[in-house]
Amino acid sequence: LESETTDFTKTRVNRLASEKIGKDLYRQIHEITFVKTAGDKVTVVAVSDASHEECSMGGVKVFVVSQQLGD
Repeated sequence: LESETTDFTKTRVNRLASEKIGKDLYRQIHEITFVKTAGDKVTVVAVSDASHEECSMGGVKVFVVSQQLGD
């Protein structure tokens, strides 16, 4: 995704899961939909670890969803 061709005002984030995996450490999974200025959408699933002190406690894994089944 390039900033110049993405309309960030239309970005939608949906938290799919959050699980405690340590004393102050949580694994979070989000579905994020970006809308390009041309109108097409790019949906990704992001997996990250977070704590109360830091929103990101390591690298973020991002998976592009190329096809969605069902509604």
